[in-house]
Amino acid sequence: MAQIVDRRLNGKNKSAVNRQKFIRRFRQQIKKAVADAIAERSVTDLDKGEKISIPNKDTSEPFFHHGQGGHRERIHPGNKEFHKGDKIPRPDGGAGQGQGNEASDSGEGLDEFMFELTREEFLQFFFEDLELPNLVKTKLAAINETSKVRAGHTSDGIPTNINVIRSLRGAMGRRIALRAPYKNRIRELEAELEDLLKRHNESDAVIMALREQIAQLNKKIERIPFIDTFDLRYDNKIDRPKPTTQAVMFCIMDVSGSMGRDEKDMAKRFFMLLYMFLTRTYEKIQVVFISHHTLATEVDEETFFYSRETGGTVVSSALKLTAEIIQERYPSSEWNIYAAQASDGDNWHNDSKICRKIMTEQIMPYVQYYAYIEITEDRHQNLWQEYLHIKDNWANFAMRRIERIADIYPVFRKLFQKQEKQ
Repeated sequence: MAQIVDRRLNGKNKSAVNRQKFIRRFRQQIKKAVADAIAERSVTDLDKGEKISIPNKDTSEPFFHHGQGGHRERIHPGNKEFHKGDKIPRPDGGAGQGQGNEASDSGEGLDEFMFELTREEFLQFFFEDLELPNLVKTKLAAINETSKVRAGHTSDGIPTNINVIRSLRGAMGRRIALRAPYKNRIRELEAELEDLLKRHNESDAVIMALREQIAQLNKKIERIPFIDTFDLRYDNKIDRPKPTTQAVMFCIMDVSGSMGRDEKDMAKRFFMLLYMFLTRTYEKIQVVFISHHTLATEVDEETFFYSRETGGTVVSSALKLTAEIIQERYPSSEWNIYAAQASDGDNWHNDSKICRKIMTEQIMPYVQYYAYIEITEDRHQNLWQEYLHIKDNWANFAMRRIERIADIYPVFRKLFQKQEKQ
């Protein structure tokens, strides 16, 4: 069986093979550490690598050893202090795990194992098993997706793509072609030998010379290899564009005065996760940013994440703008439309019923999925109560609550977790 050894140099004297083995073995511990790291990051640091720690008990290997207690006699090589028969007091057992807050005069242990994830590894764990729900094929679009298809054979490739039948067929043809001259010459010499045997004995020099010549030709035929690297043929695979989807995501964020600094920071963290997920997973997906207080405005990425604008709260202004943009630029027959809204739920009371009407008539019939996130530590606000009616009537509507920074990651994964195929 062929074995391939990757001898490419690894950066900073690291073994890429061993690194991948380690990641596969401690996958669950690394995923938990990544989830814990999210709550401690700022908006601008979300796409960096991470130094994580894995408990020592999870990295230890099972082994056989002498347990505590019992009676043993042992003299270690190089011992100059003790002699046979000397009695040594047994050391006191201690916690010794290096994790206590108080000093101790006994015990020993090991610190947790530290492991540094690269940016790509961190994001891979971060967005694992996530997708846009209900994504359907509506039109051949700008998102570049390809599939591998067979396209004949080639003389270069990797061992897994070897075409055994074509390779053996080529080897057989090569052997036939290389053997032909020798076999023709052997037939001529055998005919000559048969004629000479009528007049000469077996021990005659001419007879022995002919037999030696025939034997040499047979050895040459035997030395022709059964298969050679020249014979190998590999399945050739090329990228063929396949029909895919085009999608747009509306990011709607409340920047009104009722959204305090902490609430806005959590909303921005959530949308930063969403934006990174979209741009990493779907190369050319379009994202529309809408921020609102009493008035709603379509803004660019920089303004959306770093603007300090504030004011009163009229959520319907953002929903009206969203509906208008959908009608003008994103017909549902050609686009998969998604929306994510973050707010503290505090809205001008009379406006919440208007929001419900706009959502029911102008937005929900056209979107594939709509996610609403309420950011508050208090009881649910009036907008949440109105949206409950939408949730009861629309299967593509989801709503979750975020109370603290630690809730962002699990809520995000819950909203965009990959659905099982029916």
